[in-house]
Amino acid sequence: MSYRQELEKYRDLDEDKILSALTEEELRTLENELEELDPDNDLLPVGLRQRDQTKKTPTGPFKRDELLDHLEKQAKDMKDREDLVPFTGEKRGKVWVPKQKPIDPVLERVTLEPELEEALANASDAELCDIAAILGMHTLMSNQQYYEALGSTTIVNTEGLNSVIKPTQYKPVPDEEPNSTDIEETLERVKNNDPKLEEVNLNNIRNIPIPTLKAYAEALKNNSYVKKLSIVGTRSNDPVAYALAEMLKANGVLKCLNVESNFISGSGILALIEALQHNTSLIELKIDNQSQPLGNKVEMEIANMLEKNSSLLKFGYHFTQQGPRLRASNAMMNNNDLVRKRRLADLNGPFYPKCRTGV
Repeated sequence: MSYRQELEKYRDLDEDKILSALTEEELRTLENELEELDPDNDLLPVGLRQRDQTKKTPTGPFKRDELLDHLEKQAKDMKDREDLVPFTGEKRGKVWVPKQKPIDPVLERVTLEPELEEALANASDAELCDIAAILGMHTLMSNQQYYEALGSTTIVNTEGLNSVIKPTQYKPVPDEEPNSTDIEETLERVKNNDPKLEEVNLNNIRNIPIPTLKAYAEALKNNSYVKKLSIVGTRSNDPVAYALAEMLKANGVLKCLNVESNFISGSGILALIEALQHNTSLIELKIDNQSQPLGNKVEMEIANMLEKNSSLLKFGYHFTQQGPRLRASNAMMNNNDLVRKRRLADLNGPFYPKCRTGV
């Protein structure tokens, strides 16, 4: 029995009925297991890196000032540890004297005109920095100082040759604005078959209920204009994947489907791939970055189904095994080559494709 067939018995389970039968302690244990925590993420506060395992009742409200006063008093009352060797201030050893660098005799014999010597003697650090850049002495300064001196006719390096190299100040990049798609309005437009709506983008909207996502899939069955559907990061699960699979069997217009970064398991992914056998319009499918790895068996079945498909041109998934990765890549190359031959056949005459069996 394959892995997919083993999971079929869990497809129609009533989750609400199972949850209602759990005790309070079992629900608390399940909540702790499902809670997403990252103990290695330094950007999260300490309270969000690990579960709260404190069972004692609090003795009172948190008072920051009293806690700081207590810690300061405790630090003052604690005696300092005695040094193993007491400090007396006595200097021991020889006083370090820096060595004088020998003067190059060649430089001593170099003589300049009095005007140049006077100009160099009175030049500021910024002027010396620009002169060094013009003479090609780029090792005496940073790259930013060097190129600024060459690209300007005035004194631009105000920091001088002996300045500390500072990083380039980059302009701050603002955060990406949240998705402004109106969920209910877009759903009504999909149901009403709005000809102006060709793309549905629900990316990163985390509060969409699962029934609403299933309603989108049901509405797309009879829609004739939407060509692209993207539900990245919407916390979609297997029921949504099953609904999308049924939609693909009935829809003949959708060309791109993106379900990356969700909670779809291997059975849901296989349902989507299997639905491609009844769909010839979809040319791009992205399923990568799910919450749990699909596994070797699922990847092998995905590769088998992709080899039987002749319409899909782009498949977004990072295989963990080399075997199914190469098979899926060859299947996509064959499909693209088939499209190219069909395009040439429209110009040069009829084209008779070869059998895809054994690819």
